[in-house]
Amino acid sequence: MMAVTSACKDGGKMVMDNGKYVRYTPEQVEALERVYHECPKPSSLRRQQLIRECPILSNIEPKQIKVWFQNRRCREKQRKESSRLQAVNRKLTAMNKLLMEENDRLQKQVSHLVYENSYFRQHTQNATLATRDNSCESVVTSGQQHLTSHHPPRDASPAGLLSIAEETLTEFLSKATGTAVEWVQMPGMKPGPDSIGIITISHCCTGIASRACGLVSLEPTRVAEILKDRLSWYRDCRAFDVLNVLSTGNGGTIELLYMQLYAPTTLAPARDFWLLRYTSVMEDGSLVICERSLNNTQNGPSIPPAQDFVRAEMLPSGYLIRPCEGGGSIIHIVDHMDLEPWSVPEVLRPLYESSTLLAQRTTLAALRQLRQISLEVSQPNVTGWGRRPAALRALAQRLSRGFNEAVNGFTDESWSMIESDGIDDVAVLVNSSPGKLMGPNLTYANGLPSMSTSVLCAKASMLLQNVPPAILLRFLREHRSEWADNGIDAYLSAAFTAGPCSLPVARAGYFGGQAILPLAHTIEHEEFMEVVRLENVSHFREDTIMPSDIFFVQVCSGVDENAVGSCAELIFAPIDASLSDDAPLLPSGFRIIPLDSKANTSSPNRTLDLASTLEVGQAGNRASGDYSRHLGSAKSVMTIAFQFAFEIHLQENIAAMARQYIRSIISSVQRVALALSPSNLGPQASLRPPPGTPEAQTLTRWICQSYRFFLGVELLKPGSEGSESIVKALWHHSDAVLCCSLKALPVFTFANQVGLDMLETTLVALQDITLEKIFNDNGRKALFAELPQIMQQGFACLQGGIAMSSMGRLISYERAVAWKVLDEDENAHCLCFVFINWSFV
Repeated sequence: MMAVTSACKDGGKMVMDNGKYVRYTPEQVEALERVYHECPKPSSLRRQQLIRECPILSNIEPKQIKVWFQNRRCREKQRKESSRLQAVNRKLTAMNKLLMEENDRLQKQVSHLVYENSYFRQHTQNATLATRDNSCESVVTSGQQHLTSHHPPRDASPAGLLSIAEETLTEFLSKATGTAVEWVQMPGMKPGPDSIGIITISHCCTGIASRACGLVSLEPTRVAEILKDRLSWYRDCRAFDVLNVLSTGNGGTIELLYMQLYAPTTLAPARDFWLLRYTSVMEDGSLVICERSLNNTQNGPSIPPAQDFVRAEMLPSGYLIRPCEGGGSIIHIVDHMDLEPWSVPEVLRPLYESSTLLAQRTTLAALRQLRQISLEVSQPNVTGWGRRPAALRALAQRLSRGFNEAVNGFTDESWSMIESDGIDDVAVLVNSSPGKLMGPNLTYANGLPSMSTSVLCAKASMLLQNVPPAILLRFLREHRSEWADNGIDAYLSAAFTAGPCSLPVARAGYFGGQAILPLAHTIEHEEFMEVVRLENVSHFREDTIMPSDIFFVQVCSGVDENAVGSCAELIFAPIDASLSDDAPLLPSGFRIIPLDSKANTSSPNRTLDLASTLEVGQAGNRASGDYSRHLGSAKSVMTIAFQFAFEIHLQENIAAMARQYIRSIISSVQRVALALSPSNLGPQASLRPPPGTPEAQTLTRWICQSYRFFLGVELLKPGSEGSESIVKALWHHSDAVLCCSLKALPVFTFANQVGLDMLETTLVALQDITLEKIFNDNGRKALFAELPQIMQQGFACLQGGIAMSSMGRLISYERAVAWKVLDEDENAHCLCFVFINWSFV
């Protein structure tokens, strides 16, 4: 290895040894740095120009200038990598601290349980069978007695409120970091450096409770500000009013709050809360925000339950926010509620008794909002249609709020019920409030001002059995033509289409005549926002039937089959070209919430009976393979709500049309649900291929034999013997394997599990995805250039590139192999692809 030579200055000139190593003067480094910041990788011509323009560099060879820029880029890359590793190290250190605290808490909980187990065993040895109480309520952990005891009315004077606040703080901390509640890990949520946090739910306590511990790269004060603004992140929150604020002697604040929550379905009333919120700073600098209900107080202010609401109770809950070394915060979230499940039909009570659902819709919502905002702060960018992430989050909030308003139909928002047509399966409401449709862009497609002055909402709920909400929602999203009516879609959009709407087709995915352009997604990809274009839809314009494209913006969430207790939603609204922030929106859509499989199958009314005949037989379970593990819940409740703008003199006609449309959608959903249930999934439509079917075995054999014939190596690892074992080995292959038809427009016909994960689809929806639509322009060109070679030679190796999933997410793959699949007669049956080392971008 050559030693670095020394250099000296002689009259401002530089001396070099053998022209191999250079020591640059500060002036030379400054000149090179200026160029580097403008162009980190200058061309040969640019480097020669630099030497000519800078006299102080004239005695340096162009090759040495090139080496300097190479070294500078290398140092920059090392600096960024060092910064990234330091950030990862800080995160892991904080996560380690969090896990150690959680481990200490669990050890304390184990000690309590061991002591209590010994205590109860000793006191039950001599008890008679009649006096034994094995109920969950009799086995409570230390510190939970206060949850079930009945207190006399509390004093709500200022001094009494301070006492309640201090008591709330103590009880909240005992849940957040102590053993007051027995916490168990939430199914499907595993802690780790890449997870959203440590998510737990309560086991055997009054009401329902969930808890989260996580890290966010925001300062504690900013975290507190976001969490206090509940309307900005809590989709189920209708109103959150601060009615009074009191200062405490220790620098804290006590607030009296009134909160309203939307009902998730049309079959239950909404909830409201009368709350105390206490904010204080602890001795170690941690911020604490804790809340509890003030339902049993005297000598102070109170608010009775509002019309259409049931008063629920919030048990001590809140947020513990601690500063983290190196920046950011460690946050503990506890949500503990009693939602009064007695007030809803028995079949729906699992919705109000599920700690998992509380965790998904409330606790995780807060944590995701914090992480999303922290990501936007660290990586500011502009997303779809030139909108910033904050604007798209506000748009998603408007869509969700508008849908919740339609589902609930509160009288204080001027909704009134229309008389039934004799069948109570669909409820129809009308809102003629002047402000309901106010907006500068409300015009017909011809540009004339809209005369629509009222809004009509048709809504219904139905019980589904044996159909995973995520899979059903995917089908509704990807197969709109199976349930929607183009004429109704045209009517919905007529009042909102002010002009041509531009959609970048190259970035859109196509499903059954609709183009879907991704706008944004959250960091865990649990929610997507998209613009949907329905092509060549006929509608009236100036008394003439004309075909044109119509557009919707939609939010899709809960599409992960593996998420436990997750609510699946598809909410959409017609839009115009501007998609301005103040444009009116009339959201419609679907919400599917899983129910506990132990719930009673009886229905409270006709609406819930719509799908009550669906049953799963033993044969169906066998045919579905391991599909049954993705059911998550045997039952779910679907809520459907559609809104229509109309002229008031057409109310009767629009109401009849809306009822008929909702009933047709219900019929379509029943048909789809029946087809997707495991008892009706055949070999071609099943979401998991039955290993024993001859069709699956034959196709697998053809795929493996053709791969061996053309490439000379085995596709599957040695040891897979027997037809059924080969099918399973291909299904669980670590790379994405996909087959497509040999047609003029090839469509996918088969994919293994990894392939379905890559395309974010199911075998049911796979056949609607064309081969060319998953590639970008360069990928399509490369594929079409290789097709003749594949058909002639039998295979081709494709360079790495970019593809697109059915959800519009970009996929990067290292390389791909394509080969022709031959049948028993050596005729071409299909094309097969394997994508190696792929990942979402």
